[in-house]
Amino acid sequence: MSKAGRSKYEEIDLSRVKTFRMADLARRVDRSAFAKPLRAGASLAEFIKSMPDILAAEELRQFARHVADAAESGKPVIVMFGGHVIKTGLAPLLIELMKRRVITALATNGSGTIHDTEIALFGRTSEDVAEGLADGSFGMSRDTADFINKSINDGADSGLGYGEALGMALSSANAPYERLSLLVNADRLNIPLTVHAALGTDINHQHPSADGAAIGRASMRDFRVFANEVGKLREGSVVLNIGSAVIMPEVFLKALTVARNLGCQFRHDRPLPTHAERTRQTHPDGRQEIQLHRTP
Repeated sequence: MSKAGRSKYEEIDLSRVKTFRMADLARRVDRSAFAKPLRAGASLAEFIKSMPDILAAEELRQFARHVADAAESGKPVIVMFGGHVIKTGLAPLLIELMKRRVITALATNGSGTIHDTEIALFGRTSEDVAEGLADGSFGMSRDTADFINKSINDGADSGLGYGEALGMALSSANAPYERLSLLVNADRLNIPLTVHAALGTDINHQHPSADGAAIGRASMRDFRVFANEVGKLREGSVVLNIGSAVIMPEVFLKALTVARNLGCQFRHDRPLPTHAERTRQTHPDGRQEIQLHRTP
């Protein structure tokens, strides 16, 4: 306190601020956007319609509309995903979209194939990592690793990509729970599912059956297949990234560059920033979009 008993710090004079009438100001939320109570026995469609036209609920409906529009007009819909999509039980929903020919291509990291393979073969997946690290058993399932590694080794020798080789192997093995496998369904529906491995990140790399050269060859072929699918994108296409914070956004950017270099021009409103945020340019209405222009 100063000697006069008042603060020694000067404060701003709020009596000078300019105020406005509410009628002259814009607001982002209107009462018409509020959620609506559901009646007993309402359908899922009615539930979706009842949600508020605000933030995530509004964006969800817009996103669903973009995907539906792409499918109805025969535009590509590419789904990139990580292992948690399998671990959280979402594979059946993606499989249904594959069967309806909504999804035209999929891409994942090594984790996605590990969980998908375990579900197909054994009907269960996902370890307690802390417990496994304590006794050295984490990732040491011989059945899982040897099946994946043999599939990759044989497939690479035959000129197949990682995802194609593993999908064909699971199909041939008549896996007990194959109906829940994205790899099996992709193989049988002739939908490319590419796998983009980073050596040393997946549990099958811990095993003596792992062949780094085969993994590299198979994954490199899958990158070229994925880049070919990215090259098919055009205005109205959709690319989803679900559950992969690093690998798939980075792979997409490299495939995007290859496609652009070969004549499929992807025009952005502004330069892409670094790392995962490069794939998250948003419009005021919540859409994430790349403008596509194909040159002759």
